[in-house]
Amino acid sequence: MPVKVKICGVRTPSIVETAADAGADYVGLVFFTKSPRHLTTAEARVLAKIAKGRIGTVAVLVDPSDALIDEVAETVGPDLLQLHGGESSERVAAIKARSKLPVMKAISIASSADVAGAGAYAAIADRILFDAKTDEAAELPGGNGVAFDWRALQGFGAPFALSGGLTPDTVATAIAMTGAGLVDVSSGVESAPGEKDPDLVKRFIRAAKSVGQQPRAKAS
Repeated sequence: MPVKVKICGVRTPSIVETAADAGADYVGLVFFTKSPRHLTTAEARVLAKIAKGRIGTVAVLVDPSDALIDEVAETVGPDLLQLHGGESSERVAAIKARSKLPVMKAISIASSADVAGAGAYAAIADRILFDAKTDEAAELPGGNGVAFDWRALQGFGAPFALSGGLTPDTVATAIAMTGAGLVDVSSGVESAPGEKDPDLVKRFIRAAKSVGQQPRAKAS
């Protein structure tokens, strides 16, 4: 089965259409004011309408308040919520119940020890997203173009997505090494922070879809 692809941090109708036409499965709409990819709910609603019926929409939230969850769910109507902050497993469960939407929880990874901590979320979230752990001084929890040692994911049994430092040139290797069911890219298909490059978007999707889901490579 081909791996699913999410193009995160989209900001324009043309990139939503490019991603949909090229065969991506999701576009990510970021609601985090410190990010160069941040959208207001009004801006995101326009993009969600373009995406509807063509490609899934994922609302990316960082430690969101109940008010923001309600506003995004009602105004934008995403297909999935992605929680990219320090939400506890209890908070993830509460957000899922409140929004009545599937939830993907991002877990920051530096080593296999961090992967072990994801188990508490696996029974609650619909999917785990593994991303690279950034420096404590970094303002953004994701979209920094940083990769981690993918071998740390070997042996994780629940469905998961992979992010962090992926590019059109590295995504095939990442899929083969980890067996990820979904790959998520943001800065790896940009010409500048927040500016998606249509050619890179198409190359990334083509590279991921041509590999499909492969058996995980053995650790060396």
